Amino acid sequence: MPGTQESTGLTLPKALQGVELVKSVRTPAELRYQYTAGAATTRFLTGLAQKKIMGERCPKCGKVYVPPRGCCASDGVPTTEQVDLPHKGTVTSFCIVNVQFYGQAMEVPYTSALVLLDGADLSLMHLLQEVAVEDVHIGMRVEAVWVDDDKIGPTLESIRYFRPNGEPDADVAQPGEHGWGELEHA
Repeated sequence: MPGTQESTGLTLPKALQGVELVKSVRTPAELRYQYTAGAATTRFLTGLAQKKIMGERCPKCGKVYVPPRGCCASDGVPTTEQVDLPHKGTVTSFCIVNVQFYGQAMEVPYTSALVLLDGADLSLMHLLQEVAVEDVHIGMRVEAVWVDDDKIGPTLESIRYFRPNGEPDADVAQPGEHGWGELEHA
């Protein structure tokens, strides 16, 4: 009998015993919000509209953050020095996506990667294309592919995706290769 302890492992209240369990609910969902970018994010997004990837350097430790957040996470000091970063970098981590979701334009499987741009100290998450998912690997050198000029704007979507650029692989420290103390001083 549906809803009994024997069929589901659950003990239902008497009023619900014998009632068929709900397996799924389909309902429209909508989330409306407004995002107000701070000064650092505004500078980053404005740069993207000009096909520039802008980071910010910490005046104390010298780390370059992209996208910038306005302060150094390590030192807690403001980061206002702009750094114009190249449009190429190294895959430091990746995920092959095999699950389709409602409204998805991407055909599965596809790859989402963390790309450490040359000169940056924080990886940027973006799509990786023009490479078979089985060929993606940590250390792969990639470059940004921009949308057409008439579609460019102050959004990370101005970069369509990253693709392999043919350069030799870079060395990337793998998580767990070093102790925590060694990572902090690397």
